[in-house]
Amino acid sequence: SASDKAWVEANSFTEPSSGDAIVIPSAAGGIGKVVMALDDTRDLWAFSKLRQQVPAGTYRIDFSGGAGSGSSSFSPSTAASLGWMLGAYSFERYKSKAAAGGSAGARLLVWPADLVAEEKSKLVAMVEGISLARDMVSTPAEEMAPQHIEMEARSLAGRHSASVTCIVGDDLLKENYPAIHTVGRACPNEPRLIDIRWKHPSAKKKVTLVGKGVSFDTGGLDLKPAAAMKLMKKDMGGAALVMGLAHAIMATNMEVELRVLVPAVENSVAGNAFRPLDVLQTRAGITVENGNTDAEGRLILCDALAEAASERPDLILDAATLTGAARVALGTEMPALFCTSDEASDEIIKISKDVKDYMWPMPLHAPYKSMIASKVADIGSCSEGGYAGAITAALFLQEFVSEFEGVWAHVDTMGYNLSSKPGRPEGGEALALRALYQWLDRFIV
Repeated sequence: SASDKAWVEANSFTEPSSGDAIVIPSAAGGIGKVVMALDDTRDLWAFSKLRQQVPAGTYRIDFSGGAGSGSSSFSPSTAASLGWMLGAYSFERYKSKAAAGGSAGARLLVWPADLVAEEKSKLVAMVEGISLARDMVSTPAEEMAPQHIEMEARSLAGRHSASVTCIVGDDLLKENYPAIHTVGRACPNEPRLIDIRWKHPSAKKKVTLVGKGVSFDTGGLDLKPAAAMKLMKKDMGGAALVMGLAHAIMATNMEVELRVLVPAVENSVAGNAFRPLDVLQTRAGITVENGNTDAEGRLILCDALAEAASERPDLILDAATLTGAARVALGTEMPALFCTSDEASDEIIKISKDVKDYMWPMPLHAPYKSMIASKVADIGSCSEGGYAGAITAALFLQEFVSEFEGVWAHVDTMGYNLSSKPGRPEGGEALALRALYQWLDRFIV
């Protein structure tokens, strides 16, 4: 209306950025409406920004200014709902009541009318999964050690009537998971393999998720410098991601037979720590010459992947905060995707763009296998020099699923927001969870 336009102009709301908002008062002096600037109606983070700006109250989105186009899976209403919910997240476990919170009162959004019940349940499940992963990664290592990761897994399993078993400490040797034991043996917080199982009565596909659970990474005897070690509570970000994804799968009763494997260790320094150029035994029977104790994640994953492949699921998906090389190549906000199926990779990337949860494909370039050759063992754990680090790490992992005939996908992620943005506070992050969930929802059909 003319009066609304005059109010906007009088308050210099003439060149706003996407997500900026202005409150227009009602005749009684309360909140009449909120006008929001929006470049893209499917920009969920603009709605996170909007939530930060509005006073406490209950709101309803009106796209009458132009809803634009959107895919059936990621409409403007989906973006608005997701952005609003993610904008409500904060990690305040260690804040006193006086410091926690913010401005008083709740900021609520009425569900858009075009979202059906199934869509709402999927959105809530994804946000809950993201929140679980964020909480786990942001929690200090003192309270997110291997045994605490197990506690989180048991809580998750209990919530969904799933089963969970754990192989702990020296029992890893008895059950033939020697690499997991070797990496974690130097820490009093015993290493373990966490195994969650859940099955829909009408399961169409078998899916196994594997997540790197290094609760803290000192680098081992190849000790990290202080600056590089500081954020290493996030080195269980892959475990957090697959557990958050598993929650979304189970909460929405996806028609799958699901298994989640999390090798959980702390990479510590002690007299019994493993050493550079030690030769490790693995569950697959492949001997590995250890090139660097700070490349420990692939060593625990190889045992878990070998076990995952033994049951011949339709899909093995692993996630790990594996290499700095992936971050150099793609930055901190875009996980790298390696996949044995070009069709699956193309579909995942397409969906990631559609739902604005970006990933990028990287090659499993076979000629680079020579970079991880060993003169004394079957394979080396890492290449010399600084070239193709993400690719050679993925090629190393591929050796342990080399006879697997299903789809194997490997996600190399940051797992952390280095700074705060609307809907994405500094701290743990479940990058790619939404994209992977949406893809899995199609994969099982």
